[in-house]
Amino acid sequence: MIATVALFHSRRHFLAGLAALGAGALLPDRKLSGQGANARRIDVHQHFVSPNFLATLTAKNAVAPVAGFANWKDFSPARTVENLDRIGVATAMLSITAPGVSFGDVQEARRLARDMNEYATAKMVSDYKGRFGLFAVLPLPDVQGSLQEIEYAFDTLKADGVGLLTSYGNTWLGAPSFNPVFEELNRRKAVVYTHPIDAPCCQNLMPGVAPQMLEYPTDTSRAIVNLVVGGAATRYPDIRFIFSHAGGTMTGIAGRFLGAAASAASLGRPAEPNSRLYHLRRFYYDTAGSANPVNMQALKMIVPVSQIVFGTDTPFFDGAATVQGLQDCGFSTEELRGIDRENALRLLPKYNA
Repeated sequence: MIATVALFHSRRHFLAGLAALGAGALLPDRKLSGQGANARRIDVHQHFVSPNFLATLTAKNAVAPVAGFANWKDFSPARTVENLDRIGVATAMLSITAPGVSFGDVQEARRLARDMNEYATAKMVSDYKGRFGLFAVLPLPDVQGSLQEIEYAFDTLKADGVGLLTSYGNTWLGAPSFNPVFEELNRRKAVVYTHPIDAPCCQNLMPGVAPQMLEYPTDTSRAIVNLVVGGAATRYPDIRFIFSHAGGTMTGIAGRFLGAAASAASLGRPAEPNSRLYHLRRFYYDTAGSANPVNMQALKMIVPVSQIVFGTDTPFFDGAATVQGLQDCGFSTEELRGIDRENALRLLPKYNA
């Protein structure tokens, strides 16, 4: 099959891309330093905490471990900007990560979502002009509270989109219960960034295996499948979805999910409208945790490079590894330029300045 898919992803193209990237690694815009004109990347996958939310996580961590809690120890907007400069990021889009803000108390979730959004706007987006954007936090699975927060985030705070988890409890994005939220996001033609979590169904399945290794990428695939198979992707065509970590395990299950559409002949032609392949190709995918030839070349066989956007998963990973890793994935200089910045600008044109 690989030999046939070479219609448009040939071994020659792959090796040529590697050679081009190897030579390009010495050019100024490939350096990790981001000072001045080199700070061009747009990172769609950066996380943050407000002091109030950190206090909440601290209290909950004292009762049961909160995944990644130690990474928040030295968080500050100023330190984040220093890191952006170090790896050549012009603008970072802020979003929520697991465990989210919903812990069973609806009013608490609403307060935490509002606090996070106001903190990001006042202390990061406003204080560091042009360096941060906001994918607003919503208190899902609370639908009414989420509708209220969408209105406030977009109309008052001027958020760039919303950040959602792939699932809430054992309910995945695309579930009918979330329809009012997605109807409003579709009306607003919103950018919807998603981040995985380990759903209650699948926690602590394997001793010694962190959920970030297996459950996070799998939960991303569950959300994608639920959105497509359940029809939400077709009902809400104006939502621009971004999925973390190169779409999780989607490339690994492509044959089972796409069926005959995963054949070389099918991949070499336009997808049928509203087909499974069509939706996979209209979604966007970030590079966090996936900046290696295996993930990137597999993703590139299913979706055009125009749908791949730069993401680091800071502060949980050092973005320098993502920058370096992408240079070794076989992308051409033009493709890498799109991933670093230009693809995200189609979603976030106001950062073109």
